[in-house]
Amino acid sequence: MSLRRLAHLTLLVLGLLTALSGFFVAQLRFNYNFNDFYPAGDPDLDYYQGYTRRFGNDNDYLLLGLEAPAGRTVFDPAFLRQVDSLTQLARRQPSVRSVTSPTTLANPVVEGLGVFSLPYLHPQEPARRADDSTLIYRTPGLVGNVFSPDARAVTLVLQLTPDLEKPPGDSLFAALRAGMARLKIPESQAHFAGRIVAQSVFVDRLKWELVVFMSLSVLLVTGLLWLTFRTWWGVVLPLVVVLGAILWGLGIMAAFGVTIDLMTALLPLMLFVVGMSDTIHIISRYVSELGYGASKKDALRVTIKESGFGSGLSALTTSLGFFTLMTSTIRPIHNFGLFTGIAVILAFVLSFTLLPAMLVLLGRPQLREPRRQGHSWDGVLGRLFRQVLLRRRAIFTVSGLVLAAAIGLSTRVRINSSLLDDLSKSDPVRQDFAFFDRQFAGVRPFELELKPAPGRDVYDLPVLRQTERIETYLRDTYGLRFAASPVTLVKSVRKALNGGGLSEYRLPADTTELQRLRGKLRLFRKRPEFSALALPDGSAGRLTGRMADVGSIRADALNAALRQHLRATVDSTVLRTRLTGSSNLIDKNNENLTLNMIQGMAIDVAMVTLIVLCLFRSVRMTVVVLIPNLLPIIIVAGVMGLAGVNMKVSTSIIFTIAFGIAVDDTIHFISKLRLTLGKEPDIFKAVRRTYLLAGKAVVTTSLILVGGFSTLLFSKFDGTFYVGLLIGLTLLFGVVAELTLLPLLILYFYKRPKPALFTAEPAVRNGATPGRP
Repeated sequence: MSLRRLAHLTLLVLGLLTALSGFFVAQLRFNYNFNDFYPAGDPDLDYYQGYTRRFGNDNDYLLLGLEAPAGRTVFDPAFLRQVDSLTQLARRQPSVRSVTSPTTLANPVVEGLGVFSLPYLHPQEPARRADDSTLIYRTPGLVGNVFSPDARAVTLVLQLTPDLEKPPGDSLFAALRAGMARLKIPESQAHFAGRIVAQSVFVDRLKWELVVFMSLSVLLVTGLLWLTFRTWWGVVLPLVVVLGAILWGLGIMAAFGVTIDLMTALLPLMLFVVGMSDTIHIISRYVSELGYGASKKDALRVTIKESGFGSGLSALTTSLGFFTLMTSTIRPIHNFGLFTGIAVILAFVLSFTLLPAMLVLLGRPQLREPRRQGHSWDGVLGRLFRQVLLRRRAIFTVSGLVLAAAIGLSTRVRINSSLLDDLSKSDPVRQDFAFFDRQFAGVRPFELELKPAPGRDVYDLPVLRQTERIETYLRDTYGLRFAASPVTLVKSVRKALNGGGLSEYRLPADTTELQRLRGKLRLFRKRPEFSALALPDGSAGRLTGRMADVGSIRADALNAALRQHLRATVDSTVLRTRLTGSSNLIDKNNENLTLNMIQGMAIDVAMVTLIVLCLFRSVRMTVVVLIPNLLPIIIVAGVMGLAGVNMKVSTSIIFTIAFGIAVDDTIHFISKLRLTLGKEPDIFKAVRRTYLLAGKAVVTTSLILVGGFSTLLFSKFDGTFYVGLLIGLTLLFGVVAELTLLPLLILYFYKRPKPALFTAEPAVRNGATPGRP
């Protein structure tokens, strides 16, 4: 079979596979499921899932905060009419189960055999406003939950159907905003918070940013490719190959039913900038061979032969960098690592099938300046190589000082996260959440399960008293601003049975009084607040609440103190407790971040070590390869410590990805050196020749990688911004180490050079490079 027929057949097969991938890509969906970020396989996750089956999710709510007009309080009749109209609108929405609102709050009173509800507010009776406000601000559980302490804002708490997805959530938002517009409530006076708020905003922004990042990357890479090759095919062919690899990668992801989330949204950009490496190495080598006068067939043969091995190894190391993310217990990171790693391998396959096929069918390209263009790079790289040799002591000294400083600064990096910490502090959504932290109980859920000892239930007096002491600690020491439990139910019923007076809002004095009260509990058990706080048989209860989002470091300290307090003060023969909830699970991710990162880096380093040992059978060469690639990682860790950037879910992937990508050029360099050493036994000449051959591709690919990742700086997600910034810095430091430290370390470790080896050769000194290097 002729070469052209083989190329046609290759294009046909690849075209069919690309069409199949396109079919699956059309089925891709965007998703931001808050629950996906829980640590998979964790015993606490299993426990929480059972807990939600008993009591429901702790984040199935929507907070709608409304500020009173300037100069008025929340007791203004006109404002209360607006609040009541919005309350009735919210109650009619299909995804809303119940609404807690200032205008529907009532003080229950039991008289005879009936239960009567006395409203707290009487907006139609202005004379009662002072009494209403006094009663509200003396009643536990209202201020901070429904009314702000300064009487300038109120909150509607909407209890939603479990695990509400984005389409019905968006419909709810649309209905509420339309209602506010009809009622002439300015959007600046309304604030939303809750899981479905983050879900809606994140998915919409993911779609927008995916388009923006890809567009910017295509423009940037197109410009760099044109400056590098100055030919239309030098721009178009790499773009076709990499865009095809992206389509394949997304197609496989869609075929396995994986959606695009905050992490997998980075896959197209990652693959675009990373997958470009092999195509640039191939085309650079192909252009060089053509420039030196080789025929098209010979140039392609030499290119495939000399670039295939190094590209295969670099694809392996890069994909391993992503595959190591599969050690994460966080499902989005696991999926991102798996499918991006697969896509990198697919990009390599297309680079050595699709690209050569297109080069065969293209015909011999006409180069603008066949020889001078190649030699301009040789001259620049030759002079740079000479300067590196002459300034070797300064390079080693500066590297050592920078390394020492980076290690010191890296100790300042902390693992810390908070709700919505992927949004900047100035983001309107995050400011809305901060509004509830300032004016109300906060947005961070708290959950503690109450398990009475055998033979008891949550309404036993000793159990209630233990629970009340826990509530006191949580309010006074822990920082919980709102709490509800079976104690709340019993106190409320006792108050209702005694005329509704505030002085009656307390636990029964003895078991005799409690027994009389337990009989009346049946009148209230159909209320949703009862089923949300205690099981029907009383075998388990729930202490739930909200607090300010204090961050995971502070939360970990508070939880440790709470557990110690519970062990010391709670009688296990009466009551057992267990801390649970969505916030607790998110905090647990931090415990795994360091371990997962160390595991990923260890696997990466081990695999690179094995590859270098197989290539050179030399421990010294292994050290040579690791130093210039680990140094940038440590420097970036120092930058994080200096800038106060915390380690969190989104930034924990930086080091493993950066190492896997940065080592790519090193693998190309040493694989070319290995081939060169087969023809040139003199180590100095072999290193110099490899430097000139690989230098152009190293610089070009590094510029494209840094430029591609720099597009992430336009992200509105802080995590994505720092991924772009820190990986870009790592690669920038990496190329500097590649062009300075790497050749010196090879000369020093691989074979100790003689003093004469460190003097520049005349060809280098004069900048002349007749013939091939």
